[in-house]
Amino acid sequence: MSIGKNLQVIDPITPGRDLTAYIASVNSIAVLTPEHELELAKQYFYDNNVDAARQLVLAHLRFVVHMAKTYSGYGLSQADLIQEGNVGLMKAVKRFNPEVGVRLVSFAVHWIKAEMHEYILRNWRIVKVATTKAQRKLFFNLRSSKKKLGWLNNEETHAVAQDLGVDPKVVRQMEGRMSAYDTSFDAEPDSDDDAAYRAPAYYLEDQSSDLAENLEEAEWGEVTSSNLMLALEGLDNRSQDILRSRWLSDEKATLHDLANKYSISAERIRQLEKNAMNRIKAKMEA
Repeated sequence: MSIGKNLQVIDPITPGRDLTAYIASVNSIAVLTPEHELELAKQYFYDNNVDAARQLVLAHLRFVVHMAKTYSGYGLSQADLIQEGNVGLMKAVKRFNPEVGVRLVSFAVHWIKAEMHEYILRNWRIVKVATTKAQRKLFFNLRSSKKKLGWLNNEETHAVAQDLGVDPKVVRQMEGRMSAYDTSFDAEPDSDDDAAYRAPAYYLEDQSSDLAENLEEAEWGEVTSSNLMLALEGLDNRSQDILRSRWLSDEKATLHDLANKYSISAERIRQLEKNAMNRIKAKMEA
């Protein structure tokens, strides 16, 4: 995986299926002394030493794991959170200026949190719970407050709003979003009839359909079908067989098939078919 400026990190950057083994692996990587960290940072910043950048990233993977654990209450994969945090760590290493005078871990917190926050907001619900910068800040601060307070009463809502510098109405709106759950638009395939008709899809009005018109069409179809059968029964047996074989059978017969059956020419079959059709049309229009 690369983050520009030729910085590449191999296997330890991506947690595999065995998360426990991954965590044990990154925790076994030695912690850098301030002097060693500064030297590596200078080597990458000034000389574009990719190996120095790699050492900086590897030495701080344990910190990403620690931060990922603080977001375990969101119901998302810890391995995915770690991987997103690792991306943030690599971005931090790429932008870290050793002359600022702070430790890399202090500088990287922002980038690691940013990637984890973006992942959480993308995957926590099907519909994004927060889109603006202010909504994102409120989401994570309110989530932290609700761990202690549970569902907020009026007094607690105002207290949280005052702490976060927002209107109480905004806090209630965000709390409502956070308390909602995703639901399938269509009914599940194995749902029973009662559960199926509670699916949102059944509450939409079909603008292209009119109940009265549908009923009228269904009744007209039934009447037409009944009249057709009565008219057909008024024909002789051979004419009935020709029409049924040519038009009402799943495996329609050809003129030559019927010609061989009745030992007459295909042209004669065509004439009988046409005469029978005219007679049925006349009876149905009468």
